[in-house]
Amino acid sequence: MRYIFRLVLVLLLLAAIAVVAYAYIGDLTAQRSPVETPVVLEVN
Repeated sequence: MRYIFRLVLVLLLLAAIAVVAYAYIGDLTAQRSPVETPVVLEVN
């Protein structure tokens, strides 16, 4: 029973570290820049 409690405690600690790491590193959004593409319309 002691080993299961220790395993759960370690897993919770790792999950907390993962959440903190994601909070700092996980916001890697791409830089946005405007893109203009000319379109030629043929009118009959």
